Amino acid sequence: MRLSPAAVLAALSLVVVAPSGVPQQPPRARVQAPEPRPFGSECRIGVAGSRVVADCHNPYPETDRVRLHVECDRWWDIDLDSAPVEAGPAQSVRLTGRCWKEVRAVWVSHQK
Repeated sequence: MRLSPAAVLAALSLVVVAPSGVPQQPPRARVQAPEPRPFGSECRIGVAGSRVVADCHNPYPETDRVRLHVECDRWWDIDLDSAPVEAGPAQSVRLTGRCWKEVRAVWVSHQK
């Protein structure tokens, strides 16, 4: 049995144009991650000789546990890590520390 060129062309056009039968999936909705909420007290640190004072104010609604860290310059002088102090929403706290001699470095850490 011989097929005419027109019949072959018609069959090929049906294969190319016919739907594949695979269901189309709807486009997925984009899920945006929530923006991180601001956190952390604003601290001002002052060093006068061997004494250190950090005044921290928490402007955010979550409680911030702040700690003062003082690194002393002399090798025999003991460094200081204060106990955590809770700074509640809209609350200010004062942290103090000292070395026997000079202060090398001071920083405040924050914890939720």
